[in-house]
Amino acid sequence: MRYRRVGNTDLSLSEIGFGCGGNAGLMVRGEAREQISAVERALALGVTYFDNAPDYGGGLAEENLGHALKVLGAKPIVNSKVEIRAENLGDIRGHVVRSAERSLKRLGIEQLDIFQVHNGPASSRPTLKGQNYRQLWLDDYMRPEGVCEAIDQLKAAGKIRHAGFICRGDDADAVATLLDTGMFALLNVPYTLLNPTAGFRKPDRLEAKDFGNVFEIAERRGVGAAIYSPLAGGFLADTFVRGEGFHPLARRADSQSPMTQIIAARVARLAFLPNEGESLAQAAYRFILSHPAVTTVIGGFSSIEQLDELATVSDGLTITPAKMARFKALWENNFEA
Repeated sequence: MRYRRVGNTDLSLSEIGFGCGGNAGLMVRGEAREQISAVERALALGVTYFDNAPDYGGGLAEENLGHALKVLGAKPIVNSKVEIRAENLGDIRGHVVRSAERSLKRLGIEQLDIFQVHNGPASSRPTLKGQNYRQLWLDDYMRPEGVCEAIDQLKAAGKIRHAGFICRGDDADAVATLLDTGMFALLNVPYTLLNPTAGFRKPDRLEAKDFGNVFEIAERRGVGAAIYSPLAGGFLADTFVRGEGFHPLARRADSQSPMTQIIAARVARLAFLPNEGESLAQAAYRFILSHPAVTTVIGGFSSIEQLDELATVSDGLTITPAKMARFKALWENNFEA
């Protein structure tokens, strides 16, 4: 396993991280013995970074990771998050602090190495209804009693070391404004063969959400990037290409939906990507790690077999210039022939 530094911090993460989210399902819907075995195997493979959130199973993923780490006597680098919903807007600072404290209790640890806001920053006030936490107005980050004050309080109390937030797309200006505060060390952002706009300028014809080349924005400010959903929700995998569906623990996609059909057609055009003996998922991870701005790829593993498959990609080998040229041609033409 290879390791990369988080921006200008003194913290380094394994190139392959362990995601505990509900899409893969292992840390939410798996059995305790499976979870412990997977965490143990990840540590043996050199994985040092575990990504979690209260929203993953309503706190269940944090509890399950905490149980596994206690059984194994392990103390890896742990990240968790806070979700800010409409009901929290009247007391953002208090909610953020309480959420971090509850995460620490569920995880059974005294300090989070990284604590992130699960809402992406928005330059104008978004509409928050019900349990939606997709975005949060910049003013709610930076106003008195807002997110930034809560982060300062948590750092002063020694409950978190570093802070970060998630990018939701079409928010590059807001991301830059928030990073200019100097308070954040790590972005969570998607970056895949199907949508590379976090690391490249969006081609005019490419039909995809624009992540505004936030890698460049982050690099200029000494901030790292953790990549979530590296297989685009499981579509960049041989099992999907072969029509075998998803792992029993994973969330299922509607194979008959128009969007799934569009994605399937695009994935089919990436058949040239894997090297001999390499899976599509491995090649997709290799593409991500080929970008120097990437700190870690947060893998969503449903099984130890998937973990074993993808941990091998941390070998320093990169995508060839010839293949990169073919990718760029596909993006420029919206994956059309």
